[in-house]
Amino acid sequence: MSRLAEYQQAIYQNKVDHGFNVSNVEKEFLLLYGEVAEAFDTYKKKEGIGEKLADVAIYLLGLSEILGIDLETEIQQKMTINSKRVYQRNAQGYADRIDE
Repeated sequence: MSRLAEYQQAIYQNKVDHGFNVSNVEKEFLLLYGEVAEAFDTYKKKEGIGEKLADVAIYLLGLSEILGIDLETEIQQKMTINSKRVYQRNAQGYADRIDE
């Protein structure tokens, strides 16, 4: 078992142990969104961003476990896909994908 899978299971078990939600997927997405917003606010204040990013990761890993998704495998597969994509900078300086 991978370390990420172990984290997923431990985060899920912590939710169960503390009586947190493990069945309402929509609620978990909203809570994840809230954690991302908090992390952005913390980033703007330039303090404690690491802890807020950890919160985001915890919610994401918990949601993955609720949904039965092996997030490590999904990340590896997506990284392989992304590594093969071709991008070009647009006039605003952002990367646009050009390989579609």
